[in-house]
Amino acid sequence: MVIKVFLASSSGSTAIKKKQQDVLGFLEALKVDYAPLDIACNEDNRMWMRENVPVEKKPTNGIPLPPQIFNEESYCGDYETFFDAKEDNAVYAFLGLPPPPGSKEAKEAEKAFILENGPVKNGTVENETVESETVENGTDDAEDEENLEAEEVEEENLDDDSLAPVKQEEAQEEVEDDEAKQEEEDE
Repeated sequence: MVIKVFLASSSGSTAIKKKQQDVLGFLEALKVDYAPLDIACNEDNRMWMRENVPVEKKPTNGIPLPPQIFNEESYCGDYETFFDAKEDNAVYAFLGLPPPPGSKEAKEAEKAFILENGPVKNGTVENETVESETVENGTDDAEDEENLEAEEVEEENLDDDSLAPVKQEEAQEEVEDDEAKQEEEDE
């Protein structure tokens, strides 16, 4: 898959030039294969870009400005969406490419997969093993959830500082009761 970056080699706008440089520099740093396609010198490139940018992504005048980014025929986005993906560490997803192993994006994708499917060991999802172990132990998921909820409630009650004033009031009442009994005995 080749990423196509549509740019204008002879733009009079410094903002557009900076955006184009930012995109190309970042793609080079990531070692992503891309093809810069000039819309200033090549009418076919210009027409293809204008026709393939989705209507909802076009500005009010209907003419999208460079840089525009595509993965083959699939529209990825403009500079603003690229910048957002860069800030979110999601450039590979934005480009429609698998993240390289060991990259931050790959680790986040792996964490998301584990959260959805459970840990993977030797090519199989470990949930299956865990389920069979719980059946062997004679407990089911509903019981485990109830026990977990009960433990959480108990921990909340132990850790809840809002109960401290109630306990102090009870202790104070006991002290006052004891003092009252002591006074009655003394009389």
